[in-house]
Amino acid sequence: MSRLLPGTRALRTLEAAARHLNFTRAADELGLTPAAVSHQIKEIEDQLGLVLFTRTSRTIRLTEAGTVLFEASIDALDLLNRAVSRARKLTRGTALLKVTLDAQFASKWLMRRVEDFRKLQPSIELRFDIGYEVRDFELDDVDVGIRFGVGKYPGLRAHRLFDNILIPVCSPSLLTSGPPLREPRDLFNHTLAHIEWSRQGVTWPNWRMWMAAAGINDFDDSRTIVFGTSTDAVQAALDGNAVALAEFAMVANDLSQGRLVQPFELGLRVGPEFGYFLVYPESTANDPRIIAFREWILDEVARTQT
Repeated sequence: MSRLLPGTRALRTLEAAARHLNFTRAADELGLTPAAVSHQIKEIEDQLGLVLFTRTSRTIRLTEAGTVLFEASIDALDLLNRAVSRARKLTRGTALLKVTLDAQFASKWLMRRVEDFRKLQPSIELRFDIGYEVRDFELDDVDVGIRFGVGKYPGLRAHRLFDNILIPVCSPSLLTSGPPLREPRDLFNHTLAHIEWSRQGVTWPNWRMWMAAAGINDFDDSRTIVFGTSTDAVQAALDGNAVALAEFAMVANDLSQGRLVQPFELGLRVGPEFGYFLVYPESTANDPRIIAFREWILDEVARTQT
C-alpha cells in the first residue's frame, strides 16, 4: 500500500499547486519549471489513479479528490515539519540554546550584554535567529524568543521585559552645533524623527502626541521624518541628523556612554498591553538552559530600569 503514496517532494508540489491553483506560481515557489510541476502532478495522478485537477486553457481547479488530497498533504507536511524540528532539538544536545529575536532588540540591547551571560553560564552555547518573522517553536529550531506584542501566546509562557517609555534623543553634536534646545518649542527648529505604528486601537507615540503632552497644540508635523523601524529613527539621531522619539530601554546604553543625550525629560508611555516579552513553550519551562537564560535576562532588565 505504501507504494501507492506519493513521496514528500511530490506532496510539496501537490500542496503548492493546489494552494496557488497555478502551476507557474507553484513552480516559482518550489524552484522548478511550470513543466516540471505539471509533470509531477501527472505522475501523482497516474500513481494514485485519480484526477486531482481539471485543466482548461487558462485555469486549473481542484476536483473533489484533489481537495481531499490537498487537505491531507497540508496535515502530513505540517506533521513531518514538526517531527523534524523535534528531532533536530534532540540531536543537537543539551548545551545549545537558540534564541529568536528582532534586529532592534538584538543590536540595541541583548548583544551588548550577552558576554556576561556566557561568563555566568559557560556550559550553555547561545545561538541567535535574528529577524522580524515570528518563529513557531514547534516548527522552527528555536528554544526561546523575545517578541513585541501583547504577551498572550497560547501554549507559551511570557515574561514582560520592559515598560515602553518613549523619550526624545539626539546626538550631543546637535546640541553644540544646531539651534538651541532650551524648551520643547525649540524642537520646531529641528528635524524630528519617529515611527508610525498602530495595532488593536493602540497608536505608537509620535511627535504630535509628545508635543501635546508638553502643552504645545500648534505643532506642524511637516518637518517630521517617518521611519519604518525604530532602529532607523535612532540611527538618524546618532548621525546628528534628527531628534528622535525612541524607547528608553533601547537607547539606555547609548545615553550612558554619551552617544545620545535626552534634551527633555518628558516621556510617553505606550499602551500597557504592549511590550517586549520573553517567551518559550510551556512544555520546556523546566529546561535548565531556559531557566538560566530567563533568570539572567530578567535580572538584566531589572538593572536596566533602575
